[in-house]
This record gives sequence, structure tokens and C-alpha cells, in this order.
Amino acid sequence: MYEPDPMDTSGVVLGEDVNELLEQLARNTHEVWARERMAQGWTYGAERDDHRRQHPCLVPYEELSEAEKEYDRSTAVQVLKLITKLGYRISKTE
Repeated sequence: MYEPDPMDTSGVVLGEDVNELLEQLARNTHEVWARERMAQGWTYGAERDDHRRQHPCLVPYEELSEAEKEYDRSTAVQVLKLITKLGYRISKTE
């Protein structure tokens, strides 16, 4: 039986300087998800309906509820924490 075993990133602290990057990653995560669903024939629907392939989150990132945005941010945070834990540095070139 499969047992998920992600790397422990609980000790990784991200600096405030990555907040802009975090939001961009969250937005892009949503965009990739939405594009994949649309390519599979999903469309917007006020309520999720798997049979009709309708989903209420098939809207621009800005129109998502804060809870949905937090879901995407959580994914982005974990990616950034794992990158840091693995010894990579995140820096913005000007």
C-alpha cells in the first residue's frame, strides 16, 4: 500500500523577499491546473459536477475565493521550501 512520504520542510523559514514569487507561483499553479482541465473538456459551472465536467474554480486567479488561493499558495510554499532544503538559493536578478 502506498504511503506518502514527503520531505520534512517544517524547519525551513522563507524570507519576506519571496512573497512576490510565492504569489506568482500560486497564480501559475492555478493557470496550469485550469488549462489542463479545459483541455480535458471541463468548463465553468457554479457547482462541481464531475459527470458534466464542470468546476467552479475555472475562473481567473483573482476571482478565486481566498480559500482556493490559499490551496495554490500552499503548493507554492512547499515547492519553495523544498528547493531551499535541497540547498538551492532563490534570488532575483535585477
